[in-house]
Amino acid sequence: MVITTMVLFVATLVINEWLWTRTEFVRGINWIYLPAGVRLLSTLLFAEAGALGLLLVSWLVSYFYFFPNDLLRSFAGGILATLAPYSIYRFAQHAYGLHASLANLTPKRLLVLSVAYSIASPLLHHLWFALQGQDNLVQGLMIMFIGDLSGTLLMIYTVKLALSLPSGSPRMR
Repeated sequence: MVITTMVLFVATLVINEWLWTRTEFVRGINWIYLPAGVRLLSTLLFAEAGALGLLLVSWLVSYFYFFPNDLLRSFAGGILATLAPYSIYRFAQHAYGLHASLANLTPKRLLVLSVAYSIASPLLHHLWFALQGQDNLVQGLMIMFIGDLSGTLLMIYTVKLALSLPSGSPRMR
């Protein structure tokens, strides 16, 4: 599950970069960010294994792609990128009695978790940015919220749609 999370994250990052690089606000903040959906899905589906995969892949892409040779930013960014979805997963366990099968995760609850995650992740990141003395915090926070929410909703409902298709459908053969 750790490797699966890492592969899915990198795949959605590549797709995201291919489709929406030109709409990037600043490095690492996009108007649509598909990997955000992988972050939430992997923690909901794989729990701690998903969180570990996210932590490792976040460190790798932060250090080798987004912020080459900036060890502090990459280290902190990886922790923040993992802490937000894992916190939402823990919230879902407590508030909804989340089962491993996710059977009790209704579309409404899924939407609530997506919005909560899309608030938590930008908020954690921008608290860190504020401590580092960066500017454009409010604008960056809003764009990151929009990007995380749009990417999360696209990913989650695409997966939900794919899982709801009948496996015996002629289109699926």
